[in-house]
Order: sequence, then structure tokens, then C-alpha cells
Amino acid sequence: MIVIAGAGSIGCFVGGLLAAAGQDVGLLMRAHMVAELSTTGLQLTDFSGLDARVPASALTMTEDAALLAQASMVLVTVKSADTAEIAGLIARHCARDTPVVSLQNGVGNARLLAQLLPNHRVMAGMVPFNVVAQGAGRFHRATSGDIQIGHADGRDAEDMAAGLNVAGLAVRATGDIAAVQWGKLLINLNNAINALSGMTLRDQLLDTGWRRLMADQMAEALGVLRAAGITTKSTTPVPSGIIPLILRLPTPMFMRIAARMLTIDPTARSSMQIDLLRGRITEIDELQGEILRLGRKHDVATPLCTHIAALIKAAEQAGTGSPGLAVSALRP
Repeated sequence: MIVIAGAGSIGCFVGGLLAAAGQDVGLLMRAHMVAELSTTGLQLTDFSGLDARVPASALTMTEDAALLAQASMVLVTVKSADTAEIAGLIARHCARDTPVVSLQNGVGNARLLAQLLPNHRVMAGMVPFNVVAQGAGRFHRATSGDIQIGHADGRDAEDMAAGLNVAGLAVRATGDIAAVQWGKLLINLNNAINALSGMTLRDQLLDTGWRRLMADQMAEALGVLRAAGITTKSTTPVPSGIIPLILRLPTPMFMRIAARMLTIDPTARSSMQIDLLRGRITEIDELQGEILRLGRKHDVATPLCTHIAALIKAAEQAGTGSPGLAVSALRP
């Protein structure tokens, strides 16, 4: 059985497509999700017209971590703050050598899992798309891209990727997962900007002022990564270092180029914006926080990332959702 450990939006979407392809899937999730999906099953849609339905009878769903004892593979999709806790449950219930794949944001979760699970084969993964929970068992993929997985030390992960590659879910192996994760982190820095704006991603990308802010933040982060000697591998067809230049282009030219890079549903919003709307703690410490830590270590100023991270922390504390800030308010 493939067990999805922490089945929220990403976990339900990935697990649902695996189940739709005939895989034996178990969803370890919160009680309210078990109650919802036991009635509705899963409906998985996306921007390209995908509409896959998985009846509740085709899924094993529970809040009981003992489900992990049945795992032939564990896909970890919990929030970064819950990584240590889920590692403890895996260690307690899973057989030795059970493969564990982190499909989480940030760059440190697979490393932490490997430290806490020395008897397991831990792999890092990168999920490029976001998924929106629409209620009543409906989960909508709103952006494009292929999942990539690989060992943190660069060992081959082709067999693992092949076993997860099913209809509607493209999964491929990479020999440079660390660089891929850093490339995704650069893109994910916009999660906070989007969360603070309250806008859809598409509307934000159509606005020159917001794109320039995204470009400036990414350029700041790239400077930090260069100082740290960290290599990035873009999750789009365009190298990471070129993306700020593309973001600064006039809107008509930007849209022509962006259309070849990424497909975005008109209703898509960042996962961080959804977290604020639901009163949840965000993953700002695993995104901007990584840039701030490296900036301090290598004595590189990070005024923009620092200010944006502080605004997210304030929004978390307020607990009233997205503050709907103007672009000028995000500049220090």
C-alpha cells in the first residue's frame, strides 16, 4: 500500500490519482477529512480538463497512524512544522527500509526525515503545482508541472518515479534534487506576496507593479544563494537567473513568454494565501526564512524578504485572512 502521510490538498490529489490508476492507496488524514471523503469520495480536476472521480470504497482513509504499518511506500505531504512528528510515527509503525518520499515545500524536510529515520530509504521530492480544496471531496490542480524526485545524495530514483507515474500525474527522477528544490523555493517566494495581496495569481502576474516586486525579491534571493555557493535548477524552461528579467518585461511580452512556461488557472491562489484564509500557520520560515538565514550567515542584506516575512507573521497573528495590501506596502 502507498500511504499518504498527511493527506491534505496535495496528498488527496496525488493519492487520488494513484488510486484512480489502480494503486492500493491509504490516506492518513484528519478526522474531519475522513468524515467528508467517506461520504463524497474524491473528485480531481485541473486547468486542462481533467475530471477523475474516486469512490470512497476505493480508498483506505483513517486518522489512525497504525495505517503506516501497511505501507510499502510513504509519501509525506504534511506541513513542514509537522515533519518531526510524522517521522516519529513512521519510525514507530513502518517496517525497516520502507521508502519515504517527501513531497513537501522547502529544502530541509527530506534532510530532517533522513536524520530521524536512519533505517529508511528517504528521498526528496518537488511538487511544482498547487492544489485547491473546493469542498465536498473536490480538489483542483490550478498550475502545471511534473513532480520530480531523487535522493538527497544524487542516487538514482528512476524506479520510484516510474512506479508513481500514472495518468494525470507525471513523475520523473532527477539526479540533482537539491538544485531543483532551491529552484522551486525561488518560485515559492511569491507565495507570500500573493498571500499578502489577496489577489489571484493570474491577476497579480498581469500587473507590472506586482511582477517587479516578485522580480526584485527573487533577485535578492539569487544574490544570497550565489554568496552561499548554492546552485539552482529552474522548475520552468527558463533558467532561474533569467526569470527576474522576464518578470520585468512589459505585460504583453511577458504573457507571451509566460504562456510557454507555465499554465495557471484563472482562480489559482498560493497555498500560503489559503493558509491565511483558514487561520493556519504558514510555511514562511521554510521559504523566506531560508533566505534570511543564509543572508545572515554570508553577510548579505535581505531587506525585501525580511519585510515580507514580517508582514506574513503579522497576518498570521491577526488571524483575519489576507490583509489585501497594496504593492507599495510590501516594499520596506
